[in-house]
Amino acid sequence: MSEAGFLADTHVVLWALAADPRRNKNHDILLTDPRMPIFVSAISRLEIAIKTSIGKMSLGFDLHERCLQLGFLELPFTWHHAKAVEKLPFIHRDPFDRTLIAQAQTEGLTLMTTDPQIRKYDVDVC
Repeated sequence: MSEAGFLADTHVVLWALAADPRRNKNHDILLTDPRMPIFVSAISRLEIAIKTSIGKMSLGFDLHERCLQLGFLELPFTWHHAKAVEKLPFIHRDPFDRTLIAQAQTEGLTLMTTDPQIRKYDVDVC
């Protein structure tokens, strides 16, 4: 695991904020440890915004406020991250996940996910 911290996949963020029973117990330990830097990507915010705008999901809380309450740190999306996406092998079709993989690689973060497809990439995963 990375010394730099962790990047939470979108579903990990949503499950943590909504206390979803599908949460991973190991993720819960990390998410509740105030010493662990947990980043949430602007890309996850974009993915949630798109899904709520098309009616695919609904949030019963203010996403930004809840992320702040849990101590999550914002990770902006940069040109450097976009270049890293370009270099990824095309294993996973989801553009949001591919972007999170590139961000984790670029920033030296461990990606918190339950998605088995992501494990096929050269990225630290927990």
